[in-house]
Amino acid sequence: MKKILSAALWLLVLICVFPVFFLAAGSLMGSGELGELLNPVLSGGKGYVSWKLFPLYPTLKSYVELLVDTPGFFVMLWNSVKITGGVLIGQLLVGVPAAWGLSRFSFPFRKVIFTIYIALMMMPFQVMMLSNYLMLDRLGLLDTLEGIILPAVFSTFPVFIMYRFFEGLPEALMESARLDGAGEWMIFRKIGIPLGSPGVISAMVLGFLEYWNLLEQPMAFLKSKELWPLSLFLPAIDIKQAGVAFAASVVVLFPALMVFLAGQDYLEQGIISTAVKE
Repeated sequence: MKKILSAALWLLVLICVFPVFFLAAGSLMGSGELGELLNPVLSGGKGYVSWKLFPLYPTLKSYVELLVDTPGFFVMLWNSVKITGGVLIGQLLVGVPAAWGLSRFSFPFRKVIFTIYIALMMMPFQVMMLSNYLMLDRLGLLDTLEGIILPAVFSTFPVFIMYRFFEGLPEALMESARLDGAGEWMIFRKIGIPLGSPGVISAMVLGFLEYWNLLEQPMAFLKSKELWPLSLFLPAIDIKQAGVAFAASVVVLFPALMVFLAGQDYLEQGIISTAVKE
């Protein structure tokens, strides 16, 4: 029974990992080989696309074309860096104090505020798109990177994750610090942030994975192509440049994969904290 279960799990792993091998193999194929495999799609004819896990004649031509002959790629790469970095820095400055205040202080309507936070977290972007669009238009932030960054800075999801970590800190530890003369700011800085750092890091990892691949907000709020992030660069590649599309997908995937692997342990703790409450 264990062998059957193990085999089934490995099969699921292979199914999940196959798209990555698919991208890597496509990025190393020449235009002739790709044209032969993707002919039903490229020519608009009938039939099915065939594929190989290993290219017949590996080449780095697609990467050279992407990284040397496509200057627009680096513009969009820098836009993605600015959007992702701006959002994460803003969430640190706004979300960490908000999560600490909601979890450690008692004040009127605290539970109501937190319930509103949860309700907002459950709403998809499509529900809030019109109100966000009108607000950004009133503020003059449409077609700017700030119009993408600012709404994301006040996202409720990182607050929810960090709230769970801060809430689990023992109150006796805070009282001991207060008896020793520590103020609330010192408790937050010296105790709250170090002990709650797994929650902060997990929120940042999830935030990076989300905003590095942000698609709907740039499509709705950005009109100028020079402001597009990488997530909009990929759909804009012509199907006849399939090799460049595969190479660009691998390059875009690499930072997200590295961040995920580096923060995997913290990410697991963050997911568990949202589901378990003592």
